[in-house]
Amino acid sequence: MAAIGIASALAITTLTACGNNSPLNSDVTLHFVAADYGDPKTNNSSKVYWDDLARSFEERNPHIKVDVQIIDWDHVDDKVAQMVKENKAPDIAQIGSYAAYAAKSQLYSADELFPISMQSDFIPSLADAGSVDRTEYGIPFVSSSRMFFYNKKLFKNADITKAPETWDELKEDAVKLKADGVKVPYGLPLGTEEAQAEAMMWMLGAQGGYTDTVGSYTFDSDANVQAFSWVKKNLVDAKLVGPTDPAKTNRRDTFADFLAGKAGMVMGHPTLLTQAKAAGIDVGVVPLPGETGPATDTLGVADWMMAFKQNGNKEADGKFLQYVFNEQNSLKFLNEYGLLPVTITASQAMRKNPANKDLVQFLNLLPEARFYPVNKTSWGPVSDQVKKTIGQAVHSDPKTVLSDLQRFALSTDSGK
Repeated sequence: MAAIGIASALAITTLTACGNNSPLNSDVTLHFVAADYGDPKTNNSSKVYWDDLARSFEERNPHIKVDVQIIDWDHVDDKVAQMVKENKAPDIAQIGSYAAYAAKSQLYSADELFPISMQSDFIPSLADAGSVDRTEYGIPFVSSSRMFFYNKKLFKNADITKAPETWDELKEDAVKLKADGVKVPYGLPLGTEEAQAEAMMWMLGAQGGYTDTVGSYTFDSDANVQAFSWVKKNLVDAKLVGPTDPAKTNRRDTFADFLAGKAGMVMGHPTLLTQAKAAGIDVGVVPLPGETGPATDTLGVADWMMAFKQNGNKEADGKFLQYVFNEQNSLKFLNEYGLLPVTITASQAMRKNPANKDLVQFLNLLPEARFYPVNKTSWGPVSDQVKKTIGQAVHSDPKTVLSDLQRFALSTDSGK
């Protein structure tokens, strides 16, 4: 993880320092593409943040202009891929994946963009997730970890006295919630929006996952098959996941049910906690339940910055990214959207702020969290296939569905 740390002062002074940050001799316009974390309809689009930051940066760097383009999350990765295909790559992109571009030598490495002090400030687990062959190309921008959420009021009404720690306890609670009239005892979003997240959290509960310790795909491992067999039998077949088909239920729908007080239990991220409190939900947050006890691992997710080589603007790219990651700018974005930092110093600052006390439990999980295998060039198409098909593992034979995914993953994998 890099930049936000080792001194917000350093991050600002690097804008006029020597070496990699020496003054530009000619004017440059950077094309910057970023995903939208907000909703333009509610006036919290990320465009407001990035426009303000770009103007502030330009005031400090009169030879560099920043052309900001904000694209919704449903389309931003595809739009950037199309730009690259048409030889119109942006200078900098903030999107969901980087490995395919790194594999084609289209990206600057982090050590070409940041001084050592900033590069070493990235949280190691995130820096590792952004690295291919030990070189960091994906620069983590924001992060989150996942925990188990439950509605305390619904639990109390159903005479449930504590949060579940095991899958069997989760089922027992779901049965009680359903008997008390709760529409969605457990929200199981295995639809195309983010099935890969929900699936991985269940796999981790059985000590499984998408890959083994050397990075090889393990979709049809005994642990993963066991996880989906349990979910199918004990939640889906038992009709404890609500009236909609979990294979067609998206995360946003499940979260909406939770925020409306219609769902008793879900697996969620820090932003959901902020939203739940704003909605007046008395929410409890605990580690993910596992097969025999609280899961020892949780899911970590990061979104990525990357700088493309095509336009040859390495110096300007570095200046802008260093400004993006200064502590003050980073914390402003994180606080706006309820996300976790990617640097050690920003994490320390967040811990010290009483306003962020609810986020500390998520921060504590981040250093040891398990991430998607984003450094594999095959993960993009594999992830898409997971989103499309893994929901069927709770309707048909889990072993067959997971074995099909394993064959797809192996045939797609480039070995990275």
